[in-house]
Amino acid sequence: MDITKTTCPRCHQPIDKQAITCPYCHVQLKAYGHPGITLHRASGDQYLCDSCIYHADDSCNFPQRPYAKECTLYQNIEERELELQQLREANSFLNTVKNWIRRNQPLLLMLTLLLVCLIIAMLQL
Repeated sequence: MDITKTTCPRCHQPIDKQAITCPYCHVQLKAYGHPGITLHRASGDQYLCDSCIYHADDSCNFPQRPYAKECTLYQNIEERELELQQLREANSFLNTVKNWIRRNQPLLLMLTLLLVCLIIAMLQL
């Protein structure tokens, strides 16, 4: 599938990611008719609030809360936790050291050569 294509949540036909409404079933895909505002939809009998980070931390002021089936601000708790975990792993001390070594390989090579030359000079005395 093309990266600019997605599927309609209702009829499952391939559509452009920027489409405001589905050309097949005419379901609204973007909020307020704006291609930059994604409209999240719950599937089946589930509500979006059950898995939304804003509902969990009680910062949601959406009028349909806790029974929202559509929302523009929805953020999945599990996806957010996964992102935070990946960010923590990327910022760990070991990864920081590895990245520093990778960026400064020429400097480390020069220091190693200098240290070897110094050891050889000390052994000659």
